[in-house]
Parts: sequence; structure tokens; C-alpha cells
Amino acid sequence: MRKNKLKELFKTGKPIINSWLSIPSSFSAESMAQQSWDSLTIDMQHGLIDYSSAVNMLQAISTTDITPMARVNWNEPGQIMKILDAGCYGVICPMVSNRKEAEKFVQACQYPPKGYRSFGPIRASIYGGSDYAEHADDEILKLAMIETKEALEKLDEILDTPHLDGVYIGPADLSLAVGEEPGFDKPEDTKAYKEILRVLDAAKKRKLIAGLHNGTAEYAQKMLDKGFNLVTVGSDSRYITAGAKTDLEKLKGIKRSKSKGY
Repeated sequence: MRKNKLKELFKTGKPIINSWLSIPSSFSAESMAQQSWDSLTIDMQHGLIDYSSAVNMLQAISTTDITPMARVNWNEPGQIMKILDAGCYGVICPMVSNRKEAEKFVQACQYPPKGYRSFGPIRASIYGGSDYAEHADDEILKLAMIETKEALEKLDEILDTPHLDGVYIGPADLSLAVGEEPGFDKPEDTKAYKEILRVLDAAKKRKLIAGLHNGTAEYAQKMLDKGFNLVTVGSDSRYITAGAKTDLEKLKGIKRSKSKGY
């Protein structure tokens, strides 16, 4: 089976630089895949992408050695299994708030006896290899999002879930969970920032991957220096918008406004 390069990077202590795909287009996915990201995540939660578009995007990404991941829209086994069957090599699951939900997520990603994933890797066996089923449990990356009040309260039990590879922090929802305005790149004097570092410390103690969504490359580098293993920077839609705004600012004097979206 094709190795998951993200797991290899983690094992060797190298950072994982990820970006986001929210536009339902195989061409934009292909364009992003031609850059030097370690991974690209198809956003099926807040992006505009349905399953058919996601399959086309996975095919576009597979023309490169970039690792394809997806953020599903909910902790729903059918969707998780289907995107894995399409050849996704990592799943980010939103709103995981307790041990039971974490177990449900992890087990949907694994074949029996470890989990209850149904067998039918229709495209995964093409992308991963003919021995996909034998090794998929070990190669698929499973990241639970920590972003709710309950998840912060039950962080330890979530992180102790067997076969969970790590956590991914959504700073916007986490900010809402602690009573602050949603957004990325949280200042050090905020509750959200303190909680982000607490999640990081808890993950590092267990030798789990700690991932974070960022608004800027500068902040992402700061969080890598803090010890995060995986950082997400930008997205296809944000790069299009940022490029247009930069040129319009030069040509028409239109001031750029900050975006809070993915």
C-alpha cells in the first residue's frame, strides 16, 4: 500500500504544511496540488464541495505526491467510509466532544476487528494499492477536531481514545466555546490562545499529532515553533481573493479587508 507521507513526516519530527480546498473544482485542486504542500484538505463541512466533486478533486491531487485529506461535515460513519473508499488518506472530524464520539469516529475509519468500516475501497485500492485493505488501518490519518466546550472539558478522555492519531484545532469554534469572537491567529492574551496551548501540551504528552488552522503563514510558523506538528495555511478561495485584493489595492486604491472565512 502507498505510504501515508504525513505519518512519515510526524515520525521523523518534520512539520506538516497543509492547505485547504473549499472550491468544488478539480482544476483548482490540481493547481493547488502543483505547489509544494505536504497535504491538501478537501473541506466538506464549510466548503461548497459535495461527494462527486470531492472524487474529482482526489483524482486531481493524485497526479502529485501530495497527501489528500478531507474534513467531513459531521461525525457520520457513512460519509467517513465513503470518502475513505474514494481514496482519502486522512480524515479531520469536526465537533468531537467526548470519548464516545471519538471512538465512533476512529472505528468508522478502521476495518473489523478494530472498527466497523464496511469493505469496499472502490478507488482507494487504485490509489493506495492492491493490498490497501491489509494496511489501511495503519496508514489512514485520523484527527479529531477539538472546538467545543465539552471537548475542552473532556480533553484527556478524547486524547486517550485508542488508535486516534491526533487532534486538529478549529480556533473559530473554539473561541466561541470560551465566549470570545471567532477568528484565527488568536492573540496571547485571549482565553482561546491559552486553551490552544493546553490542547497542544496534552497531545504532545501522548505523542499525538497536534494540528491548527491558521490565518497567516507568520502565525503558522509561530505555532510550529510552539510545537504544533501540522499547520494549515490559506485555502484556494482565500488565495484567489487575496491576489485580487492586492492588485486592486495597487490599481484602484481599494483597501483590503480581513476575512474570517476558511
